[in-house]
Amino acid sequence: MVVGRDRQRRNKWKTRPVRQDIHTSGIPVLCVSCEARHRGICGALEPIQLVELARASTKHVLEEGAELIGDAEPIDNYANILSGVVKLTKSLPDGRQQIVGLQFAPDFLGRPFSEESAIGVEAATPVSLCSFPRRTIQRLIEATPGLERRLLMQALRELDEARGWMMTVGRKTAAEKVASFLLLIARNIDPTLDGEGAPAGAFDLPLTRADIGDFLGLTIETVSRQFTRLDRDGLISVKGRRVEVLDMGRLADLAGA
Repeated sequence: MVVGRDRQRRNKWKTRPVRQDIHTSGIPVLCVSCEARHRGICGALEPIQLVELARASTKHVLEEGAELIGDAEPIDNYANILSGVVKLTKSLPDGRQQIVGLQFAPDFLGRPFSEESAIGVEAATPVSLCSFPRRTIQRLIEATPGLERRLLMQALRELDEARGWMMTVGRKTAAEKVASFLLLIARNIDPTLDGEGAPAGAFDLPLTRADIGDFLGLTIETVSRQFTRLDRDGLISVKGRRVEVLDMGRLADLAGA
């Protein structure tokens, strides 16, 4: 994943300095409390490998709407998503664009073994990234079978999600689509909201109503009507882009999940 390859794009970013010379039990302080360290790909690395990765890494904070990489651009760097939501897009020659996926913390951003990106990547919300050179990851993959396995598992999970989303977009009703979208956001932003008996939770929508419609194959008007209906039926409460899920069980039932 190219992170800041284009000078004009890079100058828009707010970058925080990263301390990489202090360690706890051999693990860089940068990595100790990082979700990618525990639930992401970095969990497969030994402390000495984390040190190597930390020395090559840079933390970035991107504003909503910042482009990380364009479709078919060369891949120079990869990144872990530390916070926020990233949207993946595909474009047609005439400029039409389709949102084809979303990624959340602590997902790995990029496609190892590829020399150029097959998708466009944009910050759907303010996003914090930990980026590192492609050559560093390639070297660690060769030395660490567990890292390669984690990357494979993420790729397979994304494939399963894409197949499931094909069913959502192709066969579900408008109400089921919007419920599925809200369930996707709730479960990824706060994993405690997943499962039977999950508590109510609140989050800011990472997409505009227009983008939600694009993602679900619905008009903006239909999306708005479905939000109103779910609010009226007591499944959610909506105030602008802020959504509170009042009944996860009913929302999951409506989504067919």
